[in-house]
Amino acid sequence: MSNANKTVPSVSEDPNALRWGFTPQSENWNGRLAMIGFLAAILIEAFSGQGILHFWGIL
Repeated sequence: MSNANKTVPSVSEDPNALRWGFTPQSENWNGRLAMIGFLAAILIEAFSGQGILHFWGIL
């Protein structure tokens, strides 16, 4: 009977879980992907000697 009082959360409380909507988990993933994109832009600029828009031929 001691197990009857325990509740199981219906949603995973894992901070790294991929969930849709405005949740802390989705904001974590958004920040991580933004950091990867920013690092990629910096590396392209460092190795090619051009800005990201010049590298893609937009400017």
